[in-house]
Amino acid sequence: MSEKRHGLAHRLYMGQAGLNVVGRRKVFYLVTLVILVLGLASFFIRGFHLGIDFRGGEQFQIPKTSSVSLEDAKKAVTDGGAVVITGQSVGGTHPTYLIKTEPLSEGAAVKVKETISSDLKIPANQISENSVSGAWGAQITQKAGIALLVFLALVVVYLIFRFEWRMAVAAFASIIHDLFVAAAVYSIVGWEVTPNTVIGLLTILGFSLYDLVVVFDKVHENTRGITASSRMTYGEATNLAINQTLMRSINTTVISLLPVAGLLFIGAGLLGAGTLKDLGLVLFVGMLSGTYSSIFLAAPILVDLKMRDSKYRAHAARVLARRAAGDTGGRRRRADKVADKATADGESSADESASGEGTAEDKPGADRVLAGSAPRPGARPTNRPAARKRSGRGGGSRPGTKRKS
Repeated sequence: MSEKRHGLAHRLYMGQAGLNVVGRRKVFYLVTLVILVLGLASFFIRGFHLGIDFRGGEQFQIPKTSSVSLEDAKKAVTDGGAVVITGQSVGGTHPTYLIKTEPLSEGAAVKVKETISSDLKIPANQISENSVSGAWGAQITQKAGIALLVFLALVVVYLIFRFEWRMAVAAFASIIHDLFVAAAVYSIVGWEVTPNTVIGLLTILGFSLYDLVVVFDKVHENTRGITASSRMTYGEATNLAINQTLMRSINTTVISLLPVAGLLFIGAGLLGAGTLKDLGLVLFVGMLSGTYSSIFLAAPILVDLKMRDSKYRAHAARVLARRAAGDTGGRRRRADKVADKATADGESSADESASGEGTAEDKPGADRVLAGSAPRPGARPTNRPAARKRSGRGGGSRPGTKRKS
């Protein structure tokens, strides 16, 4: 009855769900390798679609009306002689279409603006045009890179002092994996890389670090003083910690993804808020990747680093040897019990058989029974049954008395 009441969360926490992450870590390494290969292939084949904030360009804001669609606005800009990079709908008090183009000279920008006004029948003073320099995007990229290096350095130092250097190495690999996956998705999807993308990349680092600390803290708790015990290996204790924190990681991820999914799918997808999709995509991918890497990548890497130490290898060999000896002894004891029981059952059956096949003379009172049933010498044979004995005495009458006829 208790097993029926216990749900999946309880079985995961107690390590009874059979999720063997550490034992099958090579499978997850292979999955990670496939992701990395696909990402690298996309980097070289498709590259990144950088926004005008990083390479420079022009942007035109056109009032959004019921008679003008986004495609109409992009076509008008193209007719003016500009190369359209992206176009999106921007909400707010005064909804507009934001069209970004390649860099234009001042005269070419004026010509495009006039073409838009004539084609869409919109006054020129309602159309705004701004020139964006690529230097600003370069500054953003440089500052983001510095922030990333500082963050990674602080993470490594914190984990070394809080736990140990092996956990810091595993966490560093996990965070780099998350950044790589987010960048690979952007390259594959082909969305424009904007300053919002860079901000999102820095944001997911904090989420990844949170998941890592939760898992590593449980690993540290389960493996404290483990070499003095022969109950489980370091890998088994780490796997138990993964099972114990898995539901917490899943719950945290789901709760965090709900508003991000609303931002990405409802805000950008249904409502057309294009400025939100850059931030929404990187957050959505980064959170999923952070949960995956903290469980299926960082912890297995930690175990492999630990197993390079001869102390932990010797401990694992001792645990397995003792476990094998215990299993052998248990099987031997069970076999001895079965053999003893079979021997006892055989002896009991033999005793019962010997008792049943014994002679009548061996039984108590058998001589009297035989003597009473055998005929006396000289007696006449009779077909009548023998008279019932009275008071347990033998047949015949007492001396000095006569039989009654």
